[in-house]
Amino acid sequence: MSDNVEEEVKHQEISADERPVPAPASFAGRLNLASYAFVPESSTQDKATRSPVRRSPRNTPSVSSSSSPSPSKRSLKREASDSTLLRPSVSPKKRSRSAPSGYAHPSTYSHLAPLTDILAPNLILIFVGLNPGVMTSSKGHAYAHPSNLFWKLLHSSGITSRRLLPSEDVTLPEKWSCGNTNIVSRPTRNGSELSKSEMDEGVSVLEEKVRKSRPEAVVVVGKSIWESLFRVRNGRGLKKGEFEYGWQDGEMMGVAAEGDDVGQVNGSGEEDANDGPWEGARIFVASSTSGLAATLSPAEKERIWGELGSWVQQRRAERLAAAVE
Repeated sequence: MSDNVEEEVKHQEISADERPVPAPASFAGRLNLASYAFVPESSTQDKATRSPVRRSPRNTPSVSSSSSPSPSKRSLKREASDSTLLRPSVSPKKRSRSAPSGYAHPSTYSHLAPLTDILAPNLILIFVGLNPGVMTSSKGHAYAHPSNLFWKLLHSSGITSRRLLPSEDVTLPEKWSCGNTNIVSRPTRNGSELSKSEMDEGVSVLEEKVRKSRPEAVVVVGKSIWESLFRVRNGRGLKKGEFEYGWQDGEMMGVAAEGDDVGQVNGSGEEDANDGPWEGARIFVASSTSGLAATLSPAEKERIWGELGSWVQQRRAERLAAAVE
């Protein structure tokens, strides 16, 4: 390195505070000061080791748009808000509580026995439930869960004169001229654990039961059961506005044509030969009595079951009058 170069480097290593800065008294002097403060980029001094240069506040360059300033609190808050919108708003706990349990393979509840049908010939009506629940199957009596409204609605509608216990389900045919069965025989914890295909497969079995027992009416306890019946009969699902609770005009179940070999169930559960034609049983769709069913209000359920109860009481009175004659 030459002496000139060494002197130049030594001169550059002197800090800005040590350099004599003249105090200009005129506009030309201030221009000279600005020129003195300017350090050209082409200087041989390394930027990393360059000493700070004192600049007048008036001549300090503003931060350009291309620089990367540290984010402000407002921008960080906005970014955090935007990222929150991308996350699910439902907590895992709420999601698991509201999500359906899904289909359950028959082996899941294979340790539980199906519920025995309560059927007899020439009843006023037969109730058709979806399938036995776990408690119903365990106790061996229909609608045994305390939250189920079946026995309450039977009483409030006038179908029974008092509220029966589930264990009294076997008295339905003799005392109240009613019976009970299900469209699917296997037990599950709830209806969502059944598949549509097995519900549809149960329609033909149900038709056969009705054909043999020949009640005046069949009461479908829940819209989902009627949806399966309708789907099998018409090859399509219900359209919007095509369904109403109550009597399904023009729909009959268990129709027996001339020449059909149908054995009618007697009071002992045996079959008597009955080859005559039969026009079938009327169909009434009632609301579900499950404690989980909250689509209808209690008042709406009472109204639907009240319509059925009025008809049952009328038919009992007519049957009694015919028996006296």
